[in-house]
Formats: sequence, structure tokens, C-alpha cells
Amino acid sequence: MDIGITKKDREKIAEGLSRLLADSFTLYLKTHNFHWNVTGPMFNTLHVMFMDQYTELWNALDLIAERIRALGVAAPGTYREFSKLTVIKESEGKVSAEEMIKQLVAGQEAVTKTARSLFPLVDKAGDEPTADLLTQRMQIHEKNAWMLRSLLEN
Repeated sequence: MDIGITKKDREKIAEGLSRLLADSFTLYLKTHNFHWNVTGPMFNTLHVMFMDQYTELWNALDLIAERIRALGVAAPGTYREFSKLTVIKESEGKVSAEEMIKQLVAGQEAVTKTARSLFPLVDKAGDEPTADLLTQRMQIHEKNAWMLRSLLEN
């Protein structure tokens, strides 16, 4: 494989993208769970917002995994692999709508930080396609966190 990025750098970038994929999948699952189980006076607003966010996350999973594959590395794809790679904690039991929002803000911010952490390596390697993907993901997650955070203001 000769795309202008060393094998070592491709593997390190793919390792970071695998963490991003795991965080994104875990946040997708958490958001979908909350979509199914939200209750209370903000039900309709949150039900629709959560659906928009989990749908966007679902579509992003393929983009991230395909970038890993384009770098010549196998993408993780099991719960076990994702659970070892993600920093996002699963929620357990019944969670209030407000707590759902707080957890999703934290999840959106965590994905943003994971993406941002890859930039030094990506920049050093001259990997513009990955930099573009990371920039897009960060914009979406920062916007989602802001929208969710705004629901917590009095």
C-alpha cells in the first residue's frame, strides 16, 4: 500500500479512528436507548431530537469504519471491541429526561475530544482525508452538545 502515509502512521491513525468509532457507536446506542425510553413534559422534543442525533451517528459509523479500511487496517465491529475502546459509559436503570440530556452532552463532548486528540498525528502524517472527517465529526458533535446543553438552561 503506497498512499503517501507510512504503515506505522496509518496504523496509529487507524487505532485512533477505532476509538472514535467505538465512542460513536456507544453514543449511538445510548442515544437510541434514550429515544425509546424518554418520558416527561419534554417527551416529543427529546424523542425527535434523539432520533435525529442517533440517525446521524448511525450514518457516521460507516464513514469512520471505511476510513479505517482505506488506511489498510481492519475496523473493530463487535460490542466487546467497542467496550474496550470507548470512554463513554453506558447508563443503567431508569434515567430521567434531564439526566439523559446530561449524559448525552457528556457523550457528545467525549466524541469531540477523541476526534480532536487525533489531529497532531493526522497533521504530521499529512492525512488530509482523515483531518476532513475529524473536522466534520467535531462540528456535528459540538453543535449537538450545544443544542442539548441549551435544554438544561433555566
